Amino acid sequence: MSAETPVCQLLERQSTDYRGWLWVAPPRDRWLEEEGGRLLSADRAALSAWRERGGEASSPFAADELAPEGVMLFWPKAHAQGEWWLLWLCSRLAPGTPLHVVGENQGGIKRVLKVLAALGLGCRKVDSARRCSLFASRLDRVDIDPNAAWTTFEAEGLALVSHPGVFGHGKLDDGTRLLLAQLDSCLPRQGAVLDMGCGDGILAAWLSRRGLSITAVDVNGFAVEATRRTLAANDLAGEVCHSDVYAGLAAQRFAAIVSNPPFHQERALDYGPAGRLIAGAPERLEPGGQLILVANAFLPYPDLLERAFGGFEILADDRRYRVYRAVKRRGSS
Repeated sequence: MSAETPVCQLLERQSTDYRGWLWVAPPRDRWLEEEGGRLLSADRAALSAWRERGGEASSPFAADELAPEGVMLFWPKAHAQGEWWLLWLCSRLAPGTPLHVVGENQGGIKRVLKVLAALGLGCRKVDSARRCSLFASRLDRVDIDPNAAWTTFEAEGLALVSHPGVFGHGKLDDGTRLLLAQLDSCLPRQGAVLDMGCGDGILAAWLSRRGLSITAVDVNGFAVEATRRTLAANDLAGEVCHSDVYAGLAAQRFAAIVSNPPFHQERALDYGPAGRLIAGAPERLEPGGQLILVANAFLPYPDLLERAFGGFEILADDRRYRVYRAVKRRGSS
């Protein structure tokens, strides 16, 4: 099978035998999955797909001891997250392990030369094609702790723990702020609430502080870890799950689901997760339960809400964002 993504098309033409290598934060590509090796990713959907094909896959927050023949790091959109991956790999793997770094030119891969030089790691360019570049180096110990990437900031009277690549990193998103302003008037005073796409944990912590029983979910392992740290930093309770929408959740129903769902996959628009969130919500809600979400005003969610619930209302609209509420009719199964 031929590679599907530009970065993998560049790798496909290399003479290096990548069997036995560790693939770090790659895109979804069937060619890559068939090459073998082990996956290291914070993306729950990627981990599940790799395991379903019989491959070994780990999250950096639950990784076993690793001793690969080499490492291929796919440079992420969030530059600071790429730096974290480099620091994590240098701290966990044997010095001298071959390291290749690949990425799209418009995604900032050419900055890797300066990053590696700043860490004292040598680097050479191996190849470029398909508007992508491939660099080679070797891992070594560095004097920077990868945990230094975690930061804390204050919002809504809460200490929020954040990490590069987590939605709203280091600040409260305007859409989330608009959503929070509506919740007091429409949420129940008790019961189980699901925070879908928990990010840095602002919604989960705000809801838990209010006395609700919280389950927080995100496909991004960095967000899951950030939410766990945010709840702990505020001495709040809540269950946090690494799940692709509802896929990893137990069969539980909720009084409410709240969300600021993502609509980007790297630079491309992707309504898939939000579509699955809305379509699956009635099954996950108690009768009379409600889905409350905020979204950019231009996104086509009204049709999805109408189809799933038979109706909805707009709680707030500031022209940039809208807060929607849809209620599961009583008597529905």
